[in-house]
Amino acid sequence: MPYPQIPAFSGAPGVIRLAGHRGARGVLPENTLEGFKFALTAGVKLLELDVTATADGVVVITHNHRLTRSMVRDAAGNWLQGPEPKVSALTWAELQQYDAGGLDGSTAYGQRFPDQAFLSGVRIPRLADLLALLQQPAHQDVHLFLEIKSDPDLLADTAARQSLVQSVVDAVRTAGMEPRTVLHSFDWDLLADCQRIAPEMPASFLTQLPENDSEVGEDSSKEVNPVAGCAALDLPSRVADARGQFWCPYFEDITPESLALARDLGLLTMVWTVNEPEDIERMISLGVDAICTDYPGRVQRLLLQNGLHWLPAAER
Repeated sequence: MPYPQIPAFSGAPGVIRLAGHRGARGVLPENTLEGFKFALTAGVKLLELDVTATADGVVVITHNHRLTRSMVRDAAGNWLQGPEPKVSALTWAELQQYDAGGLDGSTAYGQRFPDQAFLSGVRIPRLADLLALLQQPAHQDVHLFLEIKSDPDLLADTAARQSLVQSVVDAVRTAGMEPRTVLHSFDWDLLADCQRIAPEMPASFLTQLPENDSEVGEDSSKEVNPVAGCAALDLPSRVADARGQFWCPYFEDITPESLALARDLGLLTMVWTVNEPEDIERMISLGVDAICTDYPGRVQRLLLQNGLHWLPAAER
């Protein structure tokens, strides 16, 4: 099947694509409309984001399955105390009582992003809210890596997992955003559901080899990512065998040999999450298709310094 999405994600001579991770997490609160709007203003045309669903079936944009005290405050403006409530146990109305506009700098997670602006009155958005923003005339060329979060507690609940995929797909289709959306997950079984339910949207296979540490202060996807026992060179073939169009490895896992194999297999390659200048430079030297980052400005500057751009000339 030809996919109209593919050209927007493809590297080319002189071009490495740039994806804003959760908007621009290093600069503004992650997975918020404020963060996405900032990324758009900065000329980012690919947005990476995470979705799950509330108790009443509303698809919302958030990474962790629980509201995390390092980044969520209650209605009184206090950091969460006690058990962290699960997003899937809250209704949409209940979720709106929480503020997701800043980080607690005393926490390990908060200390990772000392430059992130601190805002108040910021709510976890619905996927429909972002899709409506991207339907505006100024944003018709923006495309999405839409990561469906797999709940480890529900790995055996086939009906719940398929219901989540269907809800996400329904939101995308209602907005007419299928030609601009790639469905993205660490859970390859969930991606098989995506391929069956939404064959018009390409599948993007995320990977992280077990020997690399999970990121501090956030949910790990290692228990749902079926790559135990693999080497970097095994991964592209496994993605191709699963009928993927994208291989999205953790940047520490990619090698020149695995990238060459991915190219031979017809896969596009986006690396995540690349923030430090020396790591960005290494990904530029490798020549990946796309770099996903919390700091879009860093990638833009280094691309320009290397005589490259994140957009073809016709799209600038």
